[in-house]
Amino acid sequence: MYSGRNRDRGQQYRIMKKISLKLKLTLLYTFFMALLTCASLAILFSLSNREVLSSTQSKLENRVQESVEYIALRNGEIRIDSDFYSVARDVYLSLYDSDMYFLYGRVPHGFSQQPELADGEIRTIQDGNREWYVYDMSYRLSEERTVYVRGITSITDAEESFTVTVRFALIILPLMVLATAVIGYRFTRRTLAPVRQITDTVRQIRADADLSRRIGFADEGNDKGKDRDEIYVLGKTFDEMLGELESVFRREQQFTSDASHELRTPVSVILAQCDAMLAEENAFTEEQRSQLVLIQRKAKGMADMISQLLFLSRADQGRQPLHKERVNVSELTEMIAEEQQILADADGRGIQVETEITPDIWMEVDETFYIRMLVNLLSNALRYSDRNGKIEVILGKNGDEITGSVRDHGKGIPADALAHIWERFYQADDSRTEESHAGLGLSMVKWIAEAHGGSVSVESTEGEVSVFSFRFPAGENSPEKK
Repeated sequence: MYSGRNRDRGQQYRIMKKISLKLKLTLLYTFFMALLTCASLAILFSLSNREVLSSTQSKLENRVQESVEYIALRNGEIRIDSDFYSVARDVYLSLYDSDMYFLYGRVPHGFSQQPELADGEIRTIQDGNREWYVYDMSYRLSEERTVYVRGITSITDAEESFTVTVRFALIILPLMVLATAVIGYRFTRRTLAPVRQITDTVRQIRADADLSRRIGFADEGNDKGKDRDEIYVLGKTFDEMLGELESVFRREQQFTSDASHELRTPVSVILAQCDAMLAEENAFTEEQRSQLVLIQRKAKGMADMISQLLFLSRADQGRQPLHKERVNVSELTEMIAEEQQILADADGRGIQVETEITPDIWMEVDETFYIRMLVNLLSNALRYSDRNGKIEVILGKNGDEITGSVRDHGKGIPADALAHIWERFYQADDSRTEESHAGLGLSMVKWIAEAHGGSVSVESTEGEVSVFSFRFPAGENSPEKK
């Protein structure tokens, strides 16, 4: 039983999570407004019903009391003014003598009873399906003669009139609730519009990685921030935080660029000195020569890492231009694959690079960057492939897109690492990574693909296979522009 309740609560919670905040606030506002309106109408109708009956009794009494002005005794005969016969305020008047004999007046249609006279008392008479108020008042015409004025009015008609009002109110109530919901939704949407602006700005920053964007709420009110709501303050605080983050990021970029520039010279000197010393065949012993080779290899690794850092630093600062030209990427990809096969053969692990390339695919591309992107992907595949493994390079055209992939059968990538492999200096398996591998290659691949208006993605099964795919807009598939 408890598990069933928990499931129901969990389902309700999931449904509530799917409903937008605007709709939640609108529903809450509409619910309480409808509840308040219904409660007010219920109280009003209850009081109004009593008030209608009380007003009906009051009109009956007043009409009967006023009617004596229309009655006179002249020469021993009763004279009745014509106004006595009129039906004013829905009250019918009739005149009786003390023996209950009808003299003058009118009795309403449907009232067939003849109740006994009761001076000064309002009675409720049931006649069929209708109810009536009956009020009798004695009036002394002379010392010897007394008459009774009877007033009759319909309770049913008064209640039906009130019922019409109630029905009209019940018809208006849904319209009021609907109007409340519409007004509440528009008001809520207007109130939460700054929140939507903040959300859109954050999404744009995440999509473009552009920390220079700002929410930019219009400055209203005085300079001290008075008369501004909490959302405005939140937006201004968020803009200030973005400014600080951008400043920190710019300083980091500048430091990376400056450090890379400063390191290039000493590393170049180390490489030059290593080359010069290794050129002297008999100057060093075998042990010394092996140490120089080790220094040279490490220095080359440092040089490659510095080159990659400079590349990414220029890219971050928007100073890495693209020099696009019309290139047959089918031939270029085939050449890169052949060069990587030579490197694989030299490695001695028996890895084979196979290609499946659609011929004569042309694209506007920066040839140098395209080569670097594909070399990075293939070198990654070579590094993590198993001995005697296979690497597949695929390139084709799919509609308006040029698609390609590099597939290796090796260690694979853990599922929890897939989301981080594009990050700089990230290595999915530090224990199996060569020391010269700094973890910058895939960051460069991602930037090159996106700089060309494309994208790159990865799919991997740990211990089996990894597939890096890239997509570029095709453009005109011809050797030359027309």
